[in-house]
Amino acid sequence: MKLTGNKGEWSEFYAFVKLLSTGKLYAADEKVNRIDNVYFPILKILRSEDSGLDMEYVISSDDGSVEVHWRAETVRNLPQNTLRRMAAYLYSSIVAGGSRAFEIEESDKIMHELACSKIAAPSTDKTDITMQLHDIHTGYDPICGFSIKSELGSPPTLLNASGATNFAFEVIGLTDEQMEFVNGINTSTKIIDRIEKICEYGKMEFRKALNSNFAGNLMLIDTYMDDMIADLLLDYYRNNGQDCKTLVSRLESRNPIGYPRKGMYEYKFKKFLCSVALGMMPSKIWDGHDEANGGYVIVKDDGDVVAYHIYNRDAFETYLLNNTKFERGSTSKHGFASIYKEADGKMYINLNLQIRFI
Repeated sequence: MKLTGNKGEWSEFYAFVKLLSTGKLYAADEKVNRIDNVYFPILKILRSEDSGLDMEYVISSDDGSVEVHWRAETVRNLPQNTLRRMAAYLYSSIVAGGSRAFEIEESDKIMHELACSKIAAPSTDKTDITMQLHDIHTGYDPICGFSIKSELGSPPTLLNASGATNFAFEVIGLTDEQMEFVNGINTSTKIIDRIEKICEYGKMEFRKALNSNFAGNLMLIDTYMDDMIADLLLDYYRNNGQDCKTLVSRLESRNPIGYPRKGMYEYKFKKFLCSVALGMMPSKIWDGHDEANGGYVIVKDDGDVVAYHIYNRDAFETYLLNNTKFERGSTSKHGFASIYKEADGKMYINLNLQIRFI
């Protein structure tokens, strides 16, 4: 039976086949251009298939052919030109695919030849592909996990909205009648309109990130990271600006924390984006280590596959800042944008954080 997947899921499988066909993981600059003279030879790719099958795809250093190993036994041997044809077919099929889940006609045959049973890692995993690379600088052969992002489909989220990404602001200076009026605003731009009305009647002051795990994770990155994100959120919802680079630039101009020189907000926010990309999840306690400890693999819209490895982390952080934006999630689903009272009688309103690639 043929499997179905969206463009992002099929792109994971395509990246796997494409990398097997080239045997090289090329680095990207901050504009996602391949750096032709910077690459890591791929020794093997490791996949955990259904039913607990752990497969190894070992790339020959002589001719680029691939041996498929299971429990030290060679179960397949694929020449490099066959893998190139597979990759080219998958790419053209993904480009021609629809906006929702779809089948790829010859995918069952390709998967059988590769001894594969699934096209993508679970959505909860930060690591989408695991490879053993040869580091020509140190001579080591580390096993690294990478997250995969595709330009072939709709831009994915970097940070998903949830109840764990709510930031609580105290609403000061409003009467109960004004609170009811604000909550009754139901225009197409109700969040902006509600906040503007709150600021007309009184003011909003940030109090805390509501999820204690997320608050602790943010503190691990930087002591004032929750304050920075809260300020960015208020600016985003008030001014309707979206892209992270513009929002951070305006934050630099306001300098609410009083940093002594320009560039500190950008530096710290890049660390936040990178932490989210490589391992940190809001609702889980995070120890500061990258789950995707190799970096990010990008499937470009022209079919090229490049990567941001830990060695070019600066370029990766700049890429994240330049290619992400704030986005609104569902107010009802995630419980934000309405004023509420706590037991102490104080009024609060939650603003929600979601970040998507542009």
